[in-house]
Amino acid sequence: QVQLVESGGGSVQAGGSLRLSCAASKYTLSKKYMGWFRQAPGKEREAVAAIFIGGLGKYYTDSVKGRFTISQDNAKNTVYLEMSNLKPEDTGMYYCAAGRYEGRHFPPLAEATYGDWGQGTQVTVSS
Repeated sequence: QVQLVESGGGSVQAGGSLRLSCAASKYTLSKKYMGWFRQAPGKEREAVAAIFIGGLGKYYTDSVKGRFTISQDNAKNTVYLEMSNLKPEDTGMYYCAAGRYEGRHFPPLAEATYGDWGQGTQVTVSS
């Protein structure tokens, strides 16, 4: 089981930026998807972005394309989510998740692809 710890959340005004980090412990992630999800109050959790560790492939939900960037640092076993031009509708708890299985034969933005989750970090964007 992978332990995931998110950090970097906070409160910003619309148009601002934040960088979220997700540190994975226990073993090096490889050949798996890592994803970021978010949940706003009263809404279902939704996928934000995903990256395939050890290969090509970055995926984004339409609402964040061009504003968010997912990246990885293999040496630090960490995945990042750079968020810019933040909007109030980006407010929510952001969760990092690790894929259940190795391989990319799974939909990267589907919650069922992921088996390990972090505790979340809060992002609040004010208008």
